Amino acid sequence: MDVSQTKPDVFTVHYVLKNKIGELVDTSEGSEPLHFIYGSPDIIEGIQKAVKDRNVGDCLEVTVPPAMAYGEHNPELIRKVPRSLFEGVEDLQIGMKFQTNTGDEAQIVQVVSIDGNLVKVDANHPLAGFTLYFDLEVVGRREATEDEMAQGRPLS
Repeated sequence: MDVSQTKPDVFTVHYVLKNKIGELVDTSEGSEPLHFIYGSPDIIEGIQKAVKDRNVGDCLEVTVPPAMAYGEHNPELIRKVPRSLFEGVEDLQIGMKFQTNTGDEAQIVQVVSIDGNLVKVDANHPLAGFTLYFDLEVVGRREATEDEMAQGRPLS
C-alpha cells in the first residue's frame, strides 16, 4: 500500500440554488449544510469541481450546465402506463411521485398527466436539462476517515 496517497476530503457547504431568472429553487439556509466526500456519486459534478481547491470561508458563484448536474432531459424517460399499476392509490394526482422497482435499480417517477386509464409518468430528475446557478460557501473541509471512506459518506 502506498502511504503517500491522500484520503479524499469531506466538504461541508452551504448553498443557495437559483434558476436562470434568479428565483430561489433550494437552499440550505436555516437547515443543515451539505456534507459530502469529494468524488461521491451522490453530489453533482459541478459542485464538486467548484469546491475542489477551495478552503473554509471561501464563497463562490457557480454556473453548472446540465452535463455536470442532472443531465439533459431525456424524452425516453417519459412513458404512458396503465392506471392499474397504481392499484391501492385512492386519489391519484398530477405531481405525485412513486418509486418503481423494475429493472436493475429503483427509480423515482412523477405523474405528469392522467388520461382515463393511462397515466403519463416522467423518470427524469426534476432539474434535468436545466443550468443551475449556485452561491456556495465552504464552511468545513477535512480529510475523510477510514470509516467514512468505507461507508462512502460523511459520518458526522
